[in-house]
Amino acid sequence: MASAVSVRDVRKIYDSGFEALKGVSLEIERGEVLALLGPNGAGKTTLISLTCGISRLTEGTITVGGHDVVTDYRAARQIIGLVPQEVRVDPFLKVMNAVRYSRGLFGFPPDDAYLEQLLRRLSLWDKQDQPIRELSGGMVRRVLIAKALAHQPEVLFLDEPTAGVDVELRKGMWDVVRELKASGVTVILTTHYLEEAQALADRIAVINHGRILLVEEKDALMRRMGRKRMTIELREPLDAVPGALEPFGLELSPDGASLDYVYDREAQRTGIATLLRGLSDAGIVLRDVQTRQDSLEDIFVDLVRRPE
Repeated sequence: MASAVSVRDVRKIYDSGFEALKGVSLEIERGEVLALLGPNGAGKTTLISLTCGISRLTEGTITVGGHDVVTDYRAARQIIGLVPQEVRVDPFLKVMNAVRYSRGLFGFPPDDAYLEQLLRRLSLWDKQDQPIRELSGGMVRRVLIAKALAHQPEVLFLDEPTAGVDVELRKGMWDVVRELKASGVTVILTTHYLEEAQALADRIAVINHGRILLVEEKDALMRRMGRKRMTIELREPLDAVPGALEPFGLELSPDGASLDYVYDREAQRTGIATLLRGLSDAGIVLRDVQTRQDSLEDIFVDLVRRPE
């Protein structure tokens, strides 16, 4: 089966000479949620803009649903929905009229039954006759999603969809994304909320300095790169880590009340038993021990800190 989105050897060089994308290749499967992660300026929005026909390619090819975004741009654009990072919407339009207008832009005939279903799914039905300027920031974000889905696209780009949205509305949008995936829509999500990617994505792609660093299934990535951290709370604080324990790479908390030990849970020997014996030999008495798995945020930070 052909990919929903195929990006091959894509470069983007602006008139200033800045190279925003440096030979990016990426295959996005139909019906998946792909989280595209990277720091500011990494190339995320540039890649989305090229795919959606907002910006022009310098080199390479992009197809959406098998349609080239340059040579067959009308067909490609018709199956793409985009929720941009910046909120741009006529504040005086009523919600239903704004969504109807978006559907009409793509040449689709009126279908108020579908739009009603869409607005209900986004908890906007009771706001249908309300001017957008009267809505909260979170509700305006939902209107943007409704506009992007008005023409029933197969591929939806969500560029920082929950920026500035409170926690409750963010979790509500997570439910919307899950419903979209269940209905067969391919979702490409950029976000600075790493827990959002961890909650929603099937696969993770990390981009930095215009290059794709990694594309991998989220669960496999967590297993492969996720480390465990053991925090050892001490009965008496330490001024420094004893020399005999330096090989373990322990991190002493600023108050000296705890030690952190990072290990690979998949390794044949984690070193925990040896460490505990070393602590006992050094006369260090433990108050408590806790462990936690590194999060996607920990993995992401580690990746983007690596030199280009």
